[in-house]
Amino acid sequence: MNRSISRRGFLQFLGVGGLMLTTSQLFAKSIGAVVKMSKTRAEWAAILTAEQFDVLRDEGTEPPHSSPLNKEHRTGVYHCAGCDLELFESDMKFDSGTGWPSFFTRIEGHLETKQDFKMFLPRTEYHCARCGGHQGHRFNDGPEPTGERWCNNGVALRFQPAD
Repeated sequence: MNRSISRRGFLQFLGVGGLMLTTSQLFAKSIGAVVKMSKTRAEWAAILTAEQFDVLRDEGTEPPHSSPLNKEHRTGVYHCAGCDLELFESDMKFDSGTGWPSFFTRIEGHLETKQDFKMFLPRTEYHCARCGGHQGHRFNDGPEPTGERWCNNGVALRFQPAD
């Protein structure tokens, strides 16, 4: 049996098909780090709904109590609606009473934060680590064990049930 592997076979084995990746991207993939992606605004507009585009690309906020994910109680994983990166597990979710899906923690390394001064007071805004899509804001008024509330726009998420 021939055990040699072609370069294309090696890339397919890594799960990247025939795409050319840099050495740092291959290393990141091999250690489980998030490999960043980018698209033009036109490319995002072609794959997102108008509501998703407003939140994910223009850092908008959906109206409170508008997301069906507020009432989602099944076991599963919440993914970024832009790039499908896993962001939260269902056991991280809690009812904050705010009208947005809220989580007391997140999947480590899958969200990035930055300061936001849009409401005059500083807030911590967070984005998907892969595509940069705006998800919501983190506050320090959540339940134990973290005391955090990751307040997410439901339109920025896709729920994948475990069954």
